[in-house]
Amino acid sequence: MKPIQLYTLATPNGQKVSIALEEMGLPYEAHRIEIGQDDQFKPDFIAINPNSKIPAIVDPNGPIGGEAVGDDEPLSIMESGAILLHLAERSGKFLPTDPRKKSEVIQWLFFQMAGVGPMFGQLGHFFKYGRDNCDHPYPVERYTKEAKRLLGVLEARLEGRDYLVDEYSIADMATFPWVNCLEEFYDATEQVGLDTFPNVQAWRARCNARPAAIKGRKVCGWDD
Repeated sequence: MKPIQLYTLATPNGQKVSIALEEMGLPYEAHRIEIGQDDQFKPDFIAINPNSKIPAIVDPNGPIGGEAVGDDEPLSIMESGAILLHLAERSGKFLPTDPRKKSEVIQWLFFQMAGVGPMFGQLGHFFKYGRDNCDHPYPVERYTKEAKRLLGVLEARLEGRDYLVDEYSIADMATFPWVNCLEEFYDATEQVGLDTFPNVQAWRARCNARPAAIKGRKVCGWDD
C-alpha cells in the first residue's frame, strides 16, 4: 500500500486524523501546513482542499473499492469527518460492522462535526483570541452555555460507558481532542466547569493514554 499523504497541523481537527492513522497502522507521510503563514491558501493546497482548511489527505491508492471499477487514481479528501470515515474503511478498523453500532458511531462523529467542534471553536475565539476585537459579553455567554450543554450530552452518553459507542472508535478520535482543546488551547477549564463532568474527564484520560493517541497528537506539533 502506498503511503497516504497527510497535510496538517496539530490543531484539534488535525490531531483527529494523525491519531487515526497511528491507531490504524496505515502508512502515511505528514506535511506541515503553517496556517499562521497562510500555507492553506496556496494553490497547491487549494488543489487538495478548495476550502483551505486542515487537515486534508491524498490517498494515492484511490477510492475504497475503486480497484473493482478500474479506478486507482489518487483521491484527495477534505473535511476531517470524511477523512476519518475513509481511513476506517481503508483499514477495516474503528468503525463497527454491526449495522446498528456503525450507525451510532457515524451519528456521534457527526455530533462532533456539527456541534462540539464549531461551538467549542467559537467559545475559544471569543473567550481567548477575540477579546481585543469584541468586549460585549454576549458571545462568551452564548458559547459558554452551549459548550456546557454539549459537555452535558457527552457526560450523559458516557454514563456506564468507557467510550462513546461501546468500543473505541473514530467518534472518540474526533471528539476528545476538542475536549482537550478547552484546557490546552483556550484556557477555559474553569469557564466551562470541565471538572464538573467526571465521565467526560475519565473518558478523555482513557483516550489520551492510548500510545497511538500520544504519538498522533504530536504530528506536525507546534514546537516542531
